[in-house]
Amino acid sequence: MATWLISGLRPLPKPNPNPNPNPNPNPNPNPNPRISNSSFPNSIKLPPSKILRPRFPAIRVSAPAGVQIVDQGEQRVNGIEVEESGFNPGAPPPFTLADIRAAIPKHCWVKDPWRSMSYVLRDVAVVFGLAVVAAYFDSMVVWPLYWFAQGTMFWALFVLGHDWRISHRTHHQNHGHVEKDESWHPLSEKIYRSLDKATRMLRFTLPFPMLAYPVYLWGRSPGKKGSHFHPGSHLFLPNERKDVITSTVCWSTMAAMLVGLSFVMGPLQVLKLYGIPYWGFVMWLDLVTYLHHHGHEDKLPWYRGKEWTYLRGGLTTLDRDYGWINNIHHDIGTHVIHHLFPQIPHYHLIEATEAAKPVLGNYYREPKKSWPLPFHLLRLLTSSMKKDHYVSDEGDVVYYQTDPKLTGGSK
Repeated sequence: MATWLISGLRPLPKPNPNPNPNPNPNPNPNPNPRISNSSFPNSIKLPPSKILRPRFPAIRVSAPAGVQIVDQGEQRVNGIEVEESGFNPGAPPPFTLADIRAAIPKHCWVKDPWRSMSYVLRDVAVVFGLAVVAAYFDSMVVWPLYWFAQGTMFWALFVLGHDWRISHRTHHQNHGHVEKDESWHPLSEKIYRSLDKATRMLRFTLPFPMLAYPVYLWGRSPGKKGSHFHPGSHLFLPNERKDVITSTVCWSTMAAMLVGLSFVMGPLQVLKLYGIPYWGFVMWLDLVTYLHHHGHEDKLPWYRGKEWTYLRGGLTTLDRDYGWINNIHHDIGTHVIHHLFPQIPHYHLIEATEAAKPVLGNYYREPKKSWPLPFHLLRLLTSSMKKDHYVSDEGDVVYYQTDPKLTGGSK
């Protein structure tokens, strides 16, 4: 993981009897979505603690079509069900990032290089061991088991290093922002309507969305320009272009090695040993990334403009339980704390999450417990693909809306 300087842990701030009635809601007025590493996220200034209360007249909220704001005494606000306590997921939280940080034990922030590298060595050893076993037996009984296991291990290795990547760092720095987020962010209604019918169907019809990662690398998401392979892309700053060239050279070298191996052992063997597991990795990546930001039983807000802050955007992420896979892919299911504090090593994420829950309160959504294999997530994925199609072009707090013509779903 990239190393950030961790500021001293501070006690909970004393209540302010005269809070500023007009705090600056946007800690990052710079329109450039990129934030320097030195300021992310410990130096981000967030609004002071507030009493949780409705701010409907002050917030530009876009609700699904045909739904109106109702009395605050009722159980729906802008079409979003709220609890009897009046909790609204789109309201500013009554705590700050510093409050969450202070609740997490100090040792959770400590990185152990030897322990970290042991996970890399473990995963690499398992990858090569699986390949040797599959090649030795070369049986159609063994191959399907190998493809699932090896695809999962490719994904596990990716998890260990994914925060090094530039575009993923942009995703963390702008999570929950309609326009600036980088990974499975919502389409605005204008962009959605501009897509041809075939593109819409491919984007929201399984299994095609779970194969999107290579397409995203080449051309990004609809409405965004650039490529991960082009050093002059809008994704990258000028001082990052050498890194992009190095990455592209490494990728090209790997592709050349696979071509060479296909001449040595045959293209079918390379397909079985590497090609099919690679697509298994792609499906894991798209599944996990999507479900950590979509698919909750309640609609969750997305932000733009002055309503977005690093904290509010991060609180829209979701934890997931993957059963036996939790340990294999390094507890990436503890996603809320990972997003708010990506400098916490993965082997402390469970403890850090448990410590932060009392502060997060209703803003933390307990994941459903999984069977040994997380088949329950397929139902959530299917449901979300049928409902979560686009967000309004207007409003600073928006929720997903449904195109009934696409899947026959209802608004």
